Formats: sequence, structure tokens, C-alpha cells
Amino acid sequence: MILYISGPMTGYPDFNRPAFHEAEAQLELARYETISPAHIRLPHTKEPTWGQWMRPAITLMMGATGVATLPNHLESRGSRLELQIARELGMTVRTVEEWLNLE
Repeated sequence: MILYISGPMTGYPDFNRPAFHEAEAQLELARYETISPAHIRLPHTKEPTWGQWMRPAITLMMGATGVATLPNHLESRGSRLELQIARELGMTVRTVEEWLNLE
């Protein structure tokens, strides 16, 4: 199973990357493959817009088979959009903890 990690980034120090990296490490220890938008870097853009960040994030998500959500994900406009797309495509959406607790 390949899991895309979805959560809030805007307004967080370092775009909440530490939380994404921690979730990624935990999920990989549980033998999931992960895809994280925390690795996105936008070259040649001084101050990217929300849409400039979301386009590559959604493209990354299309390589996943499920979505793992971080705490406070519903406070994030981007995460809500990702979850809407994922559910419409029939992808399983669970919290990181729920994925880790599956047997």
C-alpha cells in the first residue's frame, strides 16, 4: 500500500514538515510506502501561491493507493481538497494512527 500524507502546512513553522517527516518514518516502519508533499520544492518561485503548491501535491497524491491524515488536517484548505479528490476516486482515507493500528 502506498500512502499519501495529507495535513496542514500553511501557517505552520517550516510548513509543518517535521510532522510530515515523523508520520512518514512511522508509516515506513510499519512497512507502508509513503508519498509526502513535504518534499515538494518549487524552483524559481519567490513566493509561490497556494495553487502553485497544490498542483504538484495533487499530482503526487495520484501515485498513492490511500491517504494518511495528520492532526488538524480539516483545518487545512489543501488537505480538505486532497481528501475530497481521494474519496471521489475511491481511495481509503484514515488517520496516521488508524493506518498504524491495522492488523
